[in-house]
Amino acid sequence: MEGIAFSPSNNFNCYPQIHPIKTLTPIPFRFCNYKTNNPNQSLLSFSINSSKTSQNPITQPPPLVVVGSANADIYVEIDRLPTEGETISAKNGQTLAGGKGANQATCGAKLSYPTYFVGQVGDDAHGKLITQALGNGGVHLEYLKSLGGGVPTGHAVVMLQSNGQNSIIIVGGANMSSWPDKLSDQDLDVVKNAGIVLLQREIPDSVNIQVAKAAKGSGVTVIMDAGGMDAPMPQELLKCQVFYYKLNVNNFQGVKQVLVKLGAKGSALFIEGEEPITQPIIPAAQVVDTTGAGDTFTASFAVALVEGKSKRECLNFAAAAASLCVQVKGAIPSMPDRKSVLNLLQSV
Repeated sequence: MEGIAFSPSNNFNCYPQIHPIKTLTPIPFRFCNYKTNNPNQSLLSFSINSSKTSQNPITQPPPLVVVGSANADIYVEIDRLPTEGETISAKNGQTLAGGKGANQATCGAKLSYPTYFVGQVGDDAHGKLITQALGNGGVHLEYLKSLGGGVPTGHAVVMLQSNGQNSIIIVGGANMSSWPDKLSDQDLDVVKNAGIVLLQREIPDSVNIQVAKAAKGSGVTVIMDAGGMDAPMPQELLKCQVFYYKLNVNNFQGVKQVLVKLGAKGSALFIEGEEPITQPIIPAAQVVDTTGAGDTFTASFAVALVEGKSKRECLNFAAAAASLCVQVKGAIPSMPDRKSVLNLLQSV
């Protein structure tokens, strides 16, 4: 397995050797029509059906599998951040579905690529909000678990300023609680049969390590978003040779492919022994909300990568998707569809 990682600003990825089409092992599947954003078009996909057995391998485009967090984003719209000890009034407030993992999964699905989400929510109103948003976005939810026992859904307070910039405080909840010491064979099977896997650090490192190892053993590409946890990356995870998305490129920590977010300067892909590939931003008509823009970049890059596009094409596709994302408030509601991204690319 090879992979990519990401940093606190959640924009980037890298790539390993990609296999555009892959023969899946004979685990039980049922076929279904995978809905796209085009009402006249559907994409044939599959989902696991534990009640039936399959005798023959199934050849399908290998899915995007996102293992990660799901949050209820509690938005407060303010003119400026409060100073220490100060109380200010918000102009508006609302709760929307989000979280790095859920954002990335929704983006992949809205780009009309088969996408599975592996994660946890609480058995509460926030959990139902997220589940509905993911389902409406076209994400396969066979591996989304609802926890009982009073474990709350993860949530985040998003302080959105009038210029579209934000500051975020995360409460882990179900994202950080009650994961099994050992992931089930069913959860790991969907990872092993993926075309590409996305990870973030808003879930325990122990979960990410198990997923990365399973992917590595099956030759599946992994992109790791290094943001979400203010702690060093575990060496055990680094040994899995995932791609990293980072803000600071001074220390690659032995990782040979790193995609770096450079803010208004765009992005850059660093590969050991090769010249960096840079990508300028594609300016947005209006910046409304930057929440989820990095997750959009990540998932869009991953979709382009697993479809066999060149590294430069992947960066360009991701930049266009991120440009569209910032023009709408809310992470999941802002995820662009494939047609919109391609139209933007044709116009620049």
